[in-house]
Amino acid sequence: MADLFGIGLTGLRASQTQLAVTGQNITNVNTPGYSRQSALQATQVPSYTGAGYIGNGTKVVDVSRIYNQFLTNQVRTSTSTNSEVQAFQSQLEQLNTLVSSSATGITPGLQSYFDALQTAIEDPANLPARQLVLSEAEGLASRFNTVHSSLNSQNQFISQQMTTLADQTSRLATSIAQYNDSIAIASANGAQPNDLLDARDEAVRQLSELIGISVVQQDDNTLNIFVGSGQPLVVGKEASTLAVRSGSADPGRVEVVLKSGNSVQDITSLVSGGELGGLLKYRNDVLDPALNAIGRLALSISSEFNSQQGQGLDLNGNAGAALFNDVNSPELVDGRSYARATNSDPDAKLSVRISDTSQLSTSEYDVVFTSSTQFTVRRTSDDSVVGPFDLTSVPPPELDGFTIELGGGGIAAGDRFLLTPTRFAAAGMEVVMDQPQELAFAAPAVVDTNLDNRGTGTMSQPTLIDGPAPIDPATLQGLLPIELGYDAASGELQVSSGTATLNPSPLVITPGQTNSVEVTVGAYTFSMSLTGTPKDGDSFSLNFNTGVADNRNALVMSELQSAKVLGQANGAEGFSFVDGYGDLFQRVATFTAQARTDAESSQAVLVQATNNRDSVSAVNLDEEAANLIKFEQYYNASAQVIQVARTIFDTLISSIR
Repeated sequence: MADLFGIGLTGLRASQTQLAVTGQNITNVNTPGYSRQSALQATQVPSYTGAGYIGNGTKVVDVSRIYNQFLTNQVRTSTSTNSEVQAFQSQLEQLNTLVSSSATGITPGLQSYFDALQTAIEDPANLPARQLVLSEAEGLASRFNTVHSSLNSQNQFISQQMTTLADQTSRLATSIAQYNDSIAIASANGAQPNDLLDARDEAVRQLSELIGISVVQQDDNTLNIFVGSGQPLVVGKEASTLAVRSGSADPGRVEVVLKSGNSVQDITSLVSGGELGGLLKYRNDVLDPALNAIGRLALSISSEFNSQQGQGLDLNGNAGAALFNDVNSPELVDGRSYARATNSDPDAKLSVRISDTSQLSTSEYDVVFTSSTQFTVRRTSDDSVVGPFDLTSVPPPELDGFTIELGGGGIAAGDRFLLTPTRFAAAGMEVVMDQPQELAFAAPAVVDTNLDNRGTGTMSQPTLIDGPAPIDPATLQGLLPIELGYDAASGELQVSSGTATLNPSPLVITPGQTNSVEVTVGAYTFSMSLTGTPKDGDSFSLNFNTGVADNRNALVMSELQSAKVLGQANGAEGFSFVDGYGDLFQRVATFTAQARTDAESSQAVLVQATNNRDSVSAVNLDEEAANLIKFEQYYNASAQVIQVARTIFDTLISSIR
C-alpha cells in the first residue's frame, strides 16, 4: 500500500508541475520574446523485489524552453536589416517629396525665372517686365533657401535621433549585462533560468533594432555583444556606453563614440545595421551629396548670371550690377573651412574662394599639412589625393574650381582642415539687386553699316567674348568707335579708323560666305560675322551702345538655360542647370525606389523569420488548452491512485480488527 501511495503522490506532484508550466505558457502568450516551456518527466529508480523490479513513480527532471538558436539569430539579423532599411527609407521619402514637389523643387523656379526673362527680352525697356524678372529671381533664391533649410532640418533631426538611439543602446547594453550576471549565478545551480534567458534574448533583439551587433555565446551562458568591426559593447556583466558628440573634423556632423572605462573610440564609420546604421547611411550616401549638389547649383547660377550682368549695360548706361550675392562673400567663404580641434592654432582658418563654378564637384575635402606651408588634399567622394601644394604660392593653389589661401592664424605640420566649398551656398543665395533698370539687357557695343556702302556685305552685331568683368563703360566708350573697311585689292578687312587688332591679322574675306571677325579693342574682344559680298571701300563702324531697347545681353542670359555650365572637370562635356538638378532628382528617385523595394523584401524576410521562430517557440493556445485538460485528468487520475491505496489500506486495517 505504501508503494502505491508513494507512486500516486509522485504523479500528483508531476501533474501539478505540468499544470503550472502549462499555466505559465498560457499566461505569457502575449509576452514579447517568451519561449514556451515544457516539463520533462522520468521514472523514479525502481525497487527490487523477489518478483523483479517494481517502479516507484515519476519525477520532473527539468523544465526546458522550446528554443532554436539558429531561428533566434535569424530573427535578430533580419530585425537589424529591416530597421536599417526602414530608417533609410523614411528619410528618403521626405527628401524625394522635397525635390520633386512643384512648390519646393528647383526646376519649376528655374522655368518661371527663364520664362520671365524671355518675356522681358521681347520688350527690354519695359520696367514691369524687368520687375517680373527680379521677382522670379527672388522666388528662385527662396526655393534654394527652402531646400537647404529642409535638408539642414533633416541633419538636425538625424543628430537628435542618433543621440536618442545611443542612449537607448547604452540602457539595453546595461540591462543585458545585468541579465548575464543573473543568468550566470542561476546557471551555477545546475538548471537553466528560462524566463531570464527569454528576457535577455528579447533585450538583444531590441538592441538589434537600434544598431547592428554580433553575439557570441560563452560557456557560462552569458553573451558577449560587439558592434562595428568587433568593438565590445557587452562583455559578461560589464557594459560599455554608446554616446554622440560633435564631430572632430566636422562640427556640423555628430559622430558616434564607444566609451569603455577611460577609453573613447570613434566608431561612426564602422556602424551598420539597425536604425542608427540607416540614419548614418542616409546622411553619408544621400544627405551630404544632396546638400553639396544644391549648393553647387546655387553657386553656378549666381556666378553665371552675375558674370553675364557684368558684360552688359543697364538702362542707365552703366555696367550691369550683380543680380545675386557674390559667391565669395565673406559669409560664404567663412563657412567653407573647419579646423580640427587638435590643430596647433584653434583660430587658424583656410580661405576657400570659388574660382570656376564649372569645375566644382559635390565632394568635400580633407586637407593635411605636412609642414607650415605644404599640404595635400584628399577628395572624400573618391579618396583621391592631390598635391603637395604650397600655401604661400602666387597665384594660390587651385583645384576643382576653388582656391585655397590662409584665412588667419598659424599652421603647423599635422594640422588638418575640412573644406566644404558648396555645402552652405544654397542657404546664402539671395537677390541683391532691387531696381529693375539695373538689369543689364543691352550689349556694350553695336555695329553700324556705312550708308554709302555699295556691296551686299552685312556684319552681325558684336558679342563680347573677352574683357574685364565687369566692363568699364567709360573706358570702352573712350576706345570706340572703330571703323573696319574692306580692301578689294587685297581681299582683306582692315582697321581704317581707331586703334584695334583683328584676329587673324591679316583678315582675308571670302565674298559670298560667312566670315568670322574678331576685333580686340584695348582689353575687350568682340566677335562678329561678315556675310554677303562687300565692295571696295565698304566700311562698318563698331560703336559704343547707347540704345535702351537692345536685348542682346539678355539673349545670352536666356541661353544659360540650356548651356552646359556645370560638371566640366577633367575635360567633361558638362551639363546645364536643369540637368544638374535633374541628376540630383533622378539620384534621389532611384535611391527611393530601391529603398522601397528593400523595405518590402526585408519586411518579408523578417515576417518569415519571426514565423519560423514562432512555429517552434511561440505559445499555441489550442495546444496548451489540450494540455490543460490532459494534465487535469492526469492530476485526477493520480489522486484516484492515492484514493485506491487508502481504500485498500483501510480494508486491510478493518480485516485485522
